[in-house]
Amino acid sequence: MRIIETKVYTIEEHPNKEKCFDWIRNNWYDINQHSVDEVINSLKSLQEKIGGELDYAISSVPDRDEHITFKDYDHEELRKLIPEYYPLTGLCWDIDLIVGLREGKVEKVLESLHSDTEYQYSDEGLFEICVANEYEFKENGDYERE
Repeated sequence: MRIIETKVYTIEEHPNKEKCFDWIRNNWYDINQHSVDEVINSLKSLQEKIGGELDYAISSVPDRDEHITFKDYDHEELRKLIPEYYPLTGLCWDIDLIVGLREGKVEKVLESLHSDTEYQYSDEGLFEICVANEYEFKENGDYERE
């Protein structure tokens, strides 16, 4: 039997935060998946309210196959929605989706989603995630699993 001791650091304590951020970027590809799921929920809720046909393929990062299309929906029901009340899911995506569809630029919600993902993977965004979740890292920057 042998005992191996490993020194671990919170992100605030780590001597080289960039090593930690690099490790995260190279290993955690789904940090913003929750936002993708939220956008999908907003899309489905909007379809419930305005009817018609919905087709979509979305990603947290830009992809040439991404699209959102609504066909044969009730324009009057769309007009009745007050975006600032977040009437679909109560989340920020509601505004971009409603306003975007009204303006014929439904991809506006994708631009917001991609921008959000870019922030989540920025040093500042990763720092916030690490602090909020009390993640610990080895000196070489690897995430320390308990």
